[in-house]
Amino acid sequence: MFTRRRILKAGSLLGAAALTQPVQAFAQTRATPLTVKVGLIPILAAAPIYVAEKEGWLKEAGLTPAVTTFESGPNAIQALASGTLDVYVAGVAPLVVARARGLDIKVVASTAIEENVFIAGPKLARFAEKDVPPAEVFKRFRAATGVPARLATQPLGSVPNTTLQYWLWEVAKADPKDVTIVSMGIDATQQAILAGAVDGGTLREPAVSIVTGRNPEIKLMALGGEMFPNQPGTVVAVTKAFLDKEPEAAQAVVTSIVRAIDLIGRDPAKVTPAIEGALGKGLIDSATIRRALASPATRFSADPRSIVEATAAMQKYQVKIGALDRDVSLDGLFDPRLYERALAAK
Repeated sequence: MFTRRRILKAGSLLGAAALTQPVQAFAQTRATPLTVKVGLIPILAAAPIYVAEKEGWLKEAGLTPAVTTFESGPNAIQALASGTLDVYVAGVAPLVVARARGLDIKVVASTAIEENVFIAGPKLARFAEKDVPPAEVFKRFRAATGVPARLATQPLGSVPNTTLQYWLWEVAKADPKDVTIVSMGIDATQQAILAGAVDGGTLREPAVSIVTGRNPEIKLMALGGEMFPNQPGTVVAVTKAFLDKEPEAAQAVVTSIVRAIDLIGRDPAKVTPAIEGALGKGLIDSATIRRALASPATRFSADPRSIVEATAAMQKYQVKIGALDRDVSLDGLFDPRLYERALAAK
């Protein structure tokens, strides 16, 4: 039976002696830095990686991150399966799908929870009056326009897609005739909502702050916890091959992530330049990043144990909607020991 206790015990498969070596000692044993191939989705939940790099913690640990960005978790999984990535920073749901197909990977930390929210474009937002249930909003939209609301999200198997479908069918009890789900990448979703090409969709920060800042008629209609309770979001996962070969490096990555999330919570002003430089690339200003950090759609959390049960629930729902053909045991997917050591080191 799948339980949190079994997840905690699963970490014993790693060599404890290697992982207890201090990060500094690991760095000193290397003549040259170790390049760590990181695949991530450029969203606010990936900020801890950029903060850790900017603060110099990865360099101190003898690591040089080589970052590749992806439009969705399922796209990153393809690179992970091909062996071109060591570390994955994206949604947990695609990892469940990948595990069902034989990919051996370990979730060693979380970065954020309940990050996917539902945004209504101007045409749909007009019907989203206070105390009007979401199903009624979609019904009124179709009655007024003659067409179902077009809702954008990422591909089937992703956390945004699973979250949106769960909210529509299980929470809001929307009529399928009133909505149409359109699959597209993160940037395309943001642009489509701004351009009015879709009527709403799932977004994460900083896209939420960007679109609502550019057009005040675009509204936040549902928070992540309303859409899927304790919604598991972005995680840090490593391949078993990398974990077996470079356990100290894996520990250094997790320790840096934990330190970064702590710093983000304590001093958002200090980390804003690093996040703006990584995610903004001259297109997003500091004020938008600060709004995103203070947004109700932002909930940083490093503890992988906190999302075990919600991930199991999400997997069951993925089976229901056809993203998975069967329920797969999650025993061994989560390894919280690296997080626990990082926490103890604080």
